[in-house]
Amino acid sequence: MPEAFVSGIDDQSRHKVIDLLNARLADMTALTLAVKQAHWNLKGPGFIGVHELLDDVADRLRDGQDTIAERCTILGGQAKGTVEVAASESSMEPYPTDMEAIEDHIVALKDRFLKVGEMIRKAAETADEAGDPDTEDLFVEISRQIDKDCWFIGANGKQ
Repeated sequence: MPEAFVSGIDDQSRHKVIDLLNARLADMTALTLAVKQAHWNLKGPGFIGVHELLDDVADRLRDGQDTIAERCTILGGQAKGTVEVAASESSMEPYPTDMEAIEDHIVALKDRFLKVGEMIRKAAETADEAGDPDTEDLFVEISRQIDKDCWFIGANGKQ
């Protein structure tokens, strides 16, 4: 295993948290790609606003991915952020590739943001239980952004 750049966290906890980080990295990668899939293919009233919003959301998701991956390597692990790992390890439902209607994309994305947000919050609890408050804080920060972006996306849907 590569060198760790932290102290005060036992090896068993570090390994547990590294696995946890990689699991959520897979979800974040899958979610980012789902957002881009919608961005590229949506059509309908309000197109430009949602299209541009999804570009911004994808950028924020990539920032979260980067933060998770870097924490993995700081803890002495390997970040596993390939599309292949995301496809096989993500807890998120596969995103449909045949949708066009904005409303359908909004519903599909909102559902996935809710699921990933829940998984990120559970990861925060697990990191806390493992004795890694820094990783817990990282997940809390990411969950706030996931929730906010879920709101931004969902507010475009039918009332």
